[in-house]
Amino acid sequence: MSDEENLDERSEDETESELNQDQDVSEELDDDEDFEDVEWVGEKDWDDIEEDEDELEVTVSPEFIDNGDGTISDPKNNLMWAKADSYSEFGYGINWYEANDYIETLNEKKLAGYDDWRLCSREESKAIFSFIKSNKDHQGAEIHIDPLFEEGGGYNTWTYEEKPDYHQYAEKFNYITGNEHWENKDNEYSHVRAVRDEKVDAWEPEWRKQTRKFEN
Repeated sequence: MSDEENLDERSEDETESELNQDQDVSEELDDDEDFEDVEWVGEKDWDDIEEDEDELEVTVSPEFIDNGDGTISDPKNNLMWAKADSYSEFGYGINWYEANDYIETLNEKKLAGYDDWRLCSREESKAIFSFIKSNKDHQGAEIHIDPLFEEGGGYNTWTYEEKPDYHQYAEKFNYITGNEHWENKDNEYSHVRAVRDEKVDAWEPEWRKQTRKFEN
C-alpha cells in the first residue's frame, strides 16, 4: 500500500472518530436537559413549607409582667411577687420571725387585693434569679433579678425552708451570688420577698385579645 493510501485511510478513521465523539457529547447534553426537567417528588410542597415559615409570626411570652398594682407576675411558674421587698417597708434587715410577721401584715392589708401572700420556697426564690438580669440593692450593689422589681431592696430573701432536725435555721437565697445557705432564724441582716400562687389564663399577644371581641 502506498503512502498516499495510508494517509487517506487514517484521515477517514479520524473523521469517523470525531463524528462519534460529537454524537456522544450531544447525547450527554440531551441527558442534562432531561435531568433539569425532572420534578422531584415533594419539591413544590417543600417550597410551600418554606413560604409558610417565612409568613409565621413568632410571639414570645414575657418572662415577667408588671401588673401596675405593686406586683410582678411570673407566668412561667404561675407565681405573683410583691414588687418591693421588706427593706422597702422597714429600711433595715429583719430576722425570720419578723419576716413571717411582715407577710401576715401584707395579708391583713390585702396587698393588690390578695390575702394569701407567703414566704417563698427554695426553688421559687431561684426562679427570679438570672445572671443576665440586673437590678440594684439599697447599697447600690448589683443583684440579679429582673429590673421590673423595685430598686433599692435587699440582696437576699428568707424562704420557708427549715433545716431538718435544726429548726433554729432557715434557708436564705442570695441574689448577688445565686447561692442558698442555712442561716440562724435570729439573723437580722436578712430580708424577705413575698410571693403567692397565681392561677391565670395562658398569656396571649394583644392582637389575639382584640380578635376575641369579634368571636363573641
